[in-house]
Amino acid sequence: MKVIHFRIPRRRAGFTLIELLVVIAIIAVLIALLLPAVQQAREAARRTQCKNNLKQLGLALHNHHDTYLRFPPAGAMDQSPMGTNTNTASGSSWGSSWLVYILPYIDQSTIFNGWQFTNNSGAFNGNNNALVTGKFVPGYTCPSSPLPKVCTSNPGVATANYVGVSGAVNGLITGYTESRFNALPAGGIIGGGGTLIPNGKINFRDMTDGSTNVIAASESSDFIVDNTGAKRDWRPSQPWGWILGGKSPGIPPNYDNAGGDNRSPNAITIRYGINKRGFVDDVPNTGVGNGGNYQGANTPINSAHVGGAHVLMGDGSVRFLSDSLGLDVLARLATRDDGQTVGEF
Repeated sequence: MKVIHFRIPRRRAGFTLIELLVVIAIIAVLIALLLPAVQQAREAARRTQCKNNLKQLGLALHNHHDTYLRFPPAGAMDQSPMGTNTNTASGSSWGSSWLVYILPYIDQSTIFNGWQFTNNSGAFNGNNNALVTGKFVPGYTCPSSPLPKVCTSNPGVATANYVGVSGAVNGLITGYTESRFNALPAGGIIGGGGTLIPNGKINFRDMTDGSTNVIAASESSDFIVDNTGAKRDWRPSQPWGWILGGKSPGIPPNYDNAGGDNRSPNAITIRYGINKRGFVDDVPNTGVGNGGNYQGANTPINSAHVGGAHVLMGDGSVRFLSDSLGLDVLARLATRDDGQTVGEF
């Protein structure tokens, strides 16, 4: 009987070069498809966290209102009822910002209870600086923000990505004249028609347009692109941090110390559209920039989120406003009592 032998083909030891290149190409395509999705998911989570931060600030503002029957000032001089000043010279003591006054309502009572609301409480008080140096308050920073976390002139003190909205400049709302403002010596404009105003004691009764139609605070969380394409950190919390308030008595149009330093850090007055670009670093003409330390008076609402920025309304809700929103509508939203209907926004 003849035995037939079958030859079993030998198994190849690996891929051919072509097969390997195909596999690599497929993996590269899958990664290219996956990375944008991962990035979008991460940004969606960061955007949600930013929205939640503003919601918490809204709750804190309402709790402050429940306690004192008024909202905190955007920033205050150390004067009654916001503080005391043993130096009797007008405008001699930098007080604290609204972000200090709401500390007890965001689980930061330890800082607040140790705070000295007297004689330069906002940035030039050794006790207060020690309380916040090297510490970051959860909820004061947008997780999407690419900006530095600490300020430039008060080493170790954090900056903030959220600002109070003090109103809008005159001339933006058709048929309405805004007279509650002061001009800064370097050209910025500080308003008093909003919710968080310098030395303010605004309450719900003052928001005659309705708390759902008035912005209380907003994001200020991205670089401002100047006319050369350079990125600038022109936040109202720079260069002294989130703690600095004001140095002048009175409220706009009487927020003044005989023509001296009437800045209002950590607050903005609406003058430009959301995410506006192309500013010349020339404060006397724009109110935006860092010349002469007059930083942030009219820095636009801005964010690192695509297409717009979050704002906190007076009723505690948070809205995402498109950067295509008309400046007239934005000005009406920033003004608590212009009497005009806003409509959908």
